[in-house]
Amino acid sequence: MSSVPLSSRIDFAGSPRPTVGVEWEFALVDADTRDLSNEAASVIAEVGESPHVHKELLRNTIEIVTGVCDNSGQAMDDLRSTLVPVRGVVRERGMELFCAGTHPFAKWSAQQLTDAPRYAELIKRTQWWGRQMLIWGVHVHVGISSAHKVMPIISSLLNQYPHLLALSASSPYWDGGDTGYASNRAMMFQQLPTAGLPFQFQSWPEFERFVHDQKKTGIIDHMNEIRWDIRPSPHLGTIEVRIFDGVSNIAELGSLVALTHCLIVDLDRRLDAGEELPVMPPWHVQENKWRAARYGLDAEIILDADSNERLVTDDLDDVLTRLQPVAASLRCEDELAGVENIYRHGASYQRQRRVAEEHDGDLLAVVDALVSELEL
Repeated sequence: MSSVPLSSRIDFAGSPRPTVGVEWEFALVDADTRDLSNEAASVIAEVGESPHVHKELLRNTIEIVTGVCDNSGQAMDDLRSTLVPVRGVVRERGMELFCAGTHPFAKWSAQQLTDAPRYAELIKRTQWWGRQMLIWGVHVHVGISSAHKVMPIISSLLNQYPHLLALSASSPYWDGGDTGYASNRAMMFQQLPTAGLPFQFQSWPEFERFVHDQKKTGIIDHMNEIRWDIRPSPHLGTIEVRIFDGVSNIAELGSLVALTHCLIVDLDRRLDAGEELPVMPPWHVQENKWRAARYGLDAEIILDADSNERLVTDDLDDVLTRLQPVAASLRCEDELAGVENIYRHGASYQRQRRVAEEHDGDLLAVVDALVSELEL
């Protein structure tokens, strides 16, 4: 591979400690009809756009963002402090906050785009698939000290991709019907040309070359247009994990953030100890993503390059045990322990289907249930 031009070098800010930050996307739903409401601009105008409250592609969406935190518990406190006043404004306007990977019955064609050049360009390029992106997710940032660690950690973290997706899967419905998937969002989002699984680079110069080629060929103009499920965020000095479907409540989110934080810090420390991090062939990673999206917590996943397989929940038991010392050092033991509650008592996609069954298929009841789960 040829060397990267000096002008194409990408500086990685680096984080002096393994910090964590969270971006949580919410939809606005009408308090009566439970359909989506395109009123985000008026909500943000009243709350005030800030580092903690952002607009998104669609006018039915607002994003709540933490500052730089030390652990999951601190991040959840940060989110609560922003969400309480935001929810007050939302409710005064006859709406509620809703979070899942998809809305059970809303029509994508009825949604309005946020007025911004980058969003207009995205739709101009991606057309039908771009307009279909009626999806919500959670992004978790973890601070990394040095650029040379980033790509090995990302490539190895893909081994736990199905665990993270299955736990957060919350998008079984689309346009009023059950898709048969635990996470329809994961399958939809990868249709965008720069989205989906990351390439398994092993060095920072390989990533720099990739970005150079993407810009030279006009695929992207800016690095944030690389929409991988796990990607570097050089200006923040973090790895950004974007695997998760939308999460309806603080307790589950805290557990998923703790799990992500511990997984990345564990890989970081193993690199420091001189260990070669485990990776799987891309075809195994791709299959695992599909299995987790399709079957959720019932997925039989591929564990390693030797093609061994195991039920994802059985493997999670061992993963949580292995990460306990890391959680203790990060002071997120309780949050990590809460991961088990998700797969013992049912992930969001399972709860949604249960509610629909109990209400003779009424998807308004599913929205009601998801809204009620947001206890602050």
